[in-house]
Amino acid sequence: MRAVLEPSRFPPGMNVPIQLLDEASMTRALQRMALEIVERAGGTGDLVLVGIQRRGVELADRIAHLIARDHGPVRRGKLDITLYRDDLQAIGPRPVVGETSLPNVDGAVVTIVDDVLYTGRTIRAALDEFADFGRPKRILLCELVDRGGRELPIHADIVGLAISAAPGDHVDVRVKELDGEDGVYLRHAGA
Repeated sequence: MRAVLEPSRFPPGMNVPIQLLDEASMTRALQRMALEIVERAGGTGDLVLVGIQRRGVELADRIAHLIARDHGPVRRGKLDITLYRDDLQAIGPRPVVGETSLPNVDGAVVTIVDDVLYTGRTIRAALDEFADFGRPKRILLCELVDRGGRELPIHADIVGLAISAAPGDHVDVRVKELDGEDGVYLRHAGA
């Protein structure tokens, strides 16, 4: 699904977030993404879904349940990329580090699941961390939202919603498990 949002369409100083996906459209996007993951992975035999902490973990869990409904259980993991970030000094002297928990990924078709793809730096950090845990046969990238604005040559293989957002805009993904609701919102830079 591709939505092109031109920054000029939003008045300066607008502070009302624009809903891009509601609960129903987010569910449909995740269903499409689950089907595409199975197709691109060649089935579920070697498939491992790995969510990036925070919301990528919840999205990966949902996708795993959708896949399991039709194809059986899928191995899962979670990845915290905090210590692999290239801006670690900017975070401060005591960064909050979440859990990394991975099954054996050697020879697996790993699908990294994340909420928003922007600069590509989070995914670069995830790839660096994977090098410490094994050698997957293939790594796919699955993003709920691709907002454009890459700083690194990173491309998502599977995308729920692609938009063109201005550099200062903020895309907020909300999931019931953490936020009490499902939805994707765009807040214009002037907000």
